[in-house]
Amino acid sequence: MEENKTLSNLMEGFAGESQANRKYQAYARKAQAEGKTNAAKLFRAASDAEALHAQKHLETAGKIKTTKDNLQDAVAGETFEYESMYPEFIKAAEAEGNKAALLSFNYAMKAEEVHARLYKDALENIDSDEEAFYYLCPVCGNIEKSVPEKCSICGVPGSKFIKY
Repeated sequence: MEENKTLSNLMEGFAGESQANRKYQAYARKAQAEGKTNAAKLFRAASDAEALHAQKHLETAGKIKTTKDNLQDAVAGETFEYESMYPEFIKAAEAEGNKAALLSFNYAMKAEEVHARLYKDALENIDSDEEAFYYLCPVCGNIEKSVPEKCSICGVPGSKFIKY
């Protein structure tokens, strides 16, 4: 019984640390934009510390498996998000008339569908020796395998995409 509580606590810790990581990254960007360099540095350092905590919790919980298993998990997660989670979020945002949330949810839903497809492709080609490159839209989170003229989701010029 206690082990199940510990696993639950590890996963709750993972969620909290992951959220803090992303929140502190956003705070760092805001501080930097306001010219508050020292605060920005502290937020970036704390963000990295939270990421370390999150990863250790996930490892300890035994949730990091083989690359094949991890790709399958990623496909399932992204598919759930674009098929179930975001459509429900979009309905609520529409009902409440929250246009900013509606745009955010739509961008994410469309990008998650692309992510699921890319994970499936990576899974199918897991043993390929051919190096792949990925290009991230910094506005909506769309990922492409080549630089597009413009983002198919939000229309941002391809020159703004970030190469991985």
